[in-house]
Amino acid sequence: MPIQITSAMILAAGLGARMRPITDTIPKPLVEVAGKPLIAYGLEALRRAGIGRVVVNVHYLAPMLAAWLRARPEPDILISDETAELLDSGGGIVKALPMLGPDPFLVLNADTFWIEDPEAGLDNLTLMTDRFDSESMDILLMTARLDQATGHTGAGDFTIDPDGRLSRYKGTGEPVIYAGAIILHPRIFDGITEPKFSLNRCFDRAASAGRLFGAPMHGHWLTVGTPEAIGEAEAARSAYLAGRSATAGEPVR
Repeated sequence: MPIQITSAMILAAGLGARMRPITDTIPKPLVEVAGKPLIAYGLEALRRAGIGRVVVNVHYLAPMLAAWLRARPEPDILISDETAELLDSGGGIVKALPMLGPDPFLVLNADTFWIEDPEAGLDNLTLMTDRFDSESMDILLMTARLDQATGHTGAGDFTIDPDGRLSRYKGTGEPVIYAGAIILHPRIFDGITEPKFSLNRCFDRAASAGRLFGAPMHGHWLTVGTPEAIGEAEAARSAYLAGRSATAGEPVR
C-alpha cells in the first residue's frame, strides 16, 4: 500500500574533485547547467512531489552552499554538517536520521538530474512514491536505460526482473543505471555501527533479501562529472526538450 513520504535528503557533501578547476572556488552542487545550479534541479523535483522537509549534507565549501540553501524560500531545508569528516553516502544519511524521522524517505544525488517526460502523466518522484511498498521493499531505486542517459560511463549497475527486483549487473541481461533517486526505509541501516560507509552496502543487503526494487524513469537522465560534461548535458537537455515539445502539448521540465 502506498505511503505518504514527506521528507528527503540530498547528498551534497562530495569534494567535486573531477570538476576542477571550476570547483576550486564553488561547491559542485552550485555548478550551473543551463543557467541553474545542479542542486536546484533536485529541489524543484522534490517540490513537485510535495516534499516539505529536505535535509542537505555539506562538507566542501560548506558555508557557501549553506548560505545558498538558506536563501531559498521553500522547501524547509535543514543542514547536516559534515565539515569535520566526510561520512560517505550511507554514513551521511545515518547522521541525518534524527532530522529525517523514522519513516521511509527520498534520497537524491546533488550532481545528477533528469528531464521529465510530459507524456508520463506524473513526475518520476511521484511515480516512485506511488510504487514504494514498505511491506515488500527496503529500497526502491529510480533506474534509467543506457539510451536514456547522458554523461554515464560504464556498462550499467543492475538488471531488473519482471517483478521489478534488482540484481547487480554481471555482464548478462539488459543493464540499467541507478539514476540518483532512492526511496528507502531506515531499517536498512539496522546493525550497521560504522560511522562511515557506502550506500552500496545497503543496496547489496536489500538485494540479498529480495527487497531491492527498481522504478524505471520516464524522460532523460543527466550526470555531470567533469567540466566538459556541462556542455554535453546542456546539448542533450536542449535536444530532448526540443524533441518532446514538438509532440507534447505542455512544456517539458
